[in-house]
Amino acid sequence: MAEENKITEEIKTEETPVKEEVLVAESETLDFRAGDMVKVYQKIKDKEKERIQIFEGQVLFAKHGKEIGATITVRKVVGGIGIEKTFPIHSPLIEKIEVVKKLKARRAKLYYLRDAKGRKARLKAR
Repeated sequence: MAEENKITEEIKTEETPVKEEVLVAESETLDFRAGDMVKVYQKIKDKEKERIQIFEGQVLFAKHGKEIGATITVRKVVGGIGIEKTFPIHSPLIEKIEVVKKLKARRAKLYYLRDAKGRKARLKAR
């Protein structure tokens, strides 16, 4: 009985730090809101090689909060053409999401930025 208690205590002490690390990692990735400028580091496999591709843009909206299927849509303009990508937050292909600039938006969904150009497409700093 004493040996079993020691084994279960060892297992319990080993499991708790892992759970804490997972919670910390989740809170780091969920530190952005609509309007923020973010860099999304995505793993891409090219034949046998694996590399990280960075997509930097503005968060238009986030869906499904903190659950497993949560996604964010990021938009950037390249050569006058808008590019939007939807990223699953908890995907193993997403290395990390880094907030570059926090911007103030009065709405949760920034669909109006798709049509806005110039000064109308700007958001103020938070």
